[in-house]
Amino acid sequence: MKIKAAVIDKKGDQFAIRDDIELAEMQPDDIQVKMVASGICHSDEALRKGDAVIDYPIILGHEGSGIVEKVGSHVQNFEPGDHVVLSFYSCRNCENCLKGKPTQCLHYGENNLSGVRPDKTAHFTENGEKVADMFDQSSFTTTTVVRESNAVKVPKELDLRKLGPLGCGYVTGSGTVLNTLKPRPGQTIAVFGTGAVGLAAMMAGKIAGCTKVIAVDIVDHRLALAKELGATNAINSKEEDPVEAIKALTNGHGVDFAVDTTGVTGVMEASIKALAQGGVSACIAVTPNHIDVDTWNDLCVDDKSVIGVNMGDSIPQIDIPRLIEFYQAGMFDFDKTEKFYKFDQINEANADSISGKTIKPILVIDEAYQPGE
Repeated sequence: MKIKAAVIDKKGDQFAIRDDIELAEMQPDDIQVKMVASGICHSDEALRKGDAVIDYPIILGHEGSGIVEKVGSHVQNFEPGDHVVLSFYSCRNCENCLKGKPTQCLHYGENNLSGVRPDKTAHFTENGEKVADMFDQSSFTTTTVVRESNAVKVPKELDLRKLGPLGCGYVTGSGTVLNTLKPRPGQTIAVFGTGAVGLAAMMAGKIAGCTKVIAVDIVDHRLALAKELGATNAINSKEEDPVEAIKALTNGHGVDFAVDTTGVTGVMEASIKALAQGGVSACIAVTPNHIDVDTWNDLCVDDKSVIGVNMGDSIPQIDIPRLIEFYQAGMFDFDKTEKFYKFDQINEANADSISGKTIKPILVIDEAYQPGE
């Protein structure tokens, strides 16, 4: 079937919406999803401008939400009419998947970032030529086809337009804290960068019971939102040294945990220096930048650790429903970061994301959708 999609023709191009994209035929384990909306993530921008190696032309988007239209003969957990949030693909069969670590799937890269379906066939074509996909999903489309492991069923009474970013940005930030760092009540955390991922990490720190949840950024209105969402303290690192400010807030010790979402070299290094003895910094941005670490003084003497975390070490089918429960309880107000745009405003929405004008742009692909239907 032919669909409409936003295509990047070559590295660095703007999005071009076209209506002549051919969607692959369904396979027995496939789910066909009519897209309602999709978040725009900084990972989309990283691939658009070529920070990661991937094929072009490509259809990006990996924070999709929609309604199931068809299911393949082998699909067990979904039926037409189900509302779903889409996330990354995991094979469910490798050693790490069987250990309950799908973000460490041994085939993660080839299945999510190779530009083709798991069986190596094209997900999309245009005039007979392959168009690469992203995350075996490509949510910047009017309709897509995914596997069961890509999809998470969500309550129909919730507004699907808001939920897509739970599949990446929000689950990455919150999962880094709740699944990986696992702070205990009374410990402290600093989050560098108050975009969608950073704010999700910060709200997770509050949920975990951290007595100090410190937001660090250079934009005052973002810091104000961080305070509204539960940060105990906000530091504008343009106006004061964040390491000194964090230590002043923690009796000179530093924080137990830090999360860097900026990918900026100096900020990542500051997240390590702001740690208390035995502290852990998770650097989770999609970035080509490197850091310089004094392994003796920065790490060994104070027993600090620096870790990477992929997708919040999440199991989407567990973590996304948990985040929805937090949201319904008023503990995880992720929708305060969002702004809706029409599908044909995708370049404006992406520009607003890059500039920081909008924390989480949401493309409303199906404008006829009404919440609760």
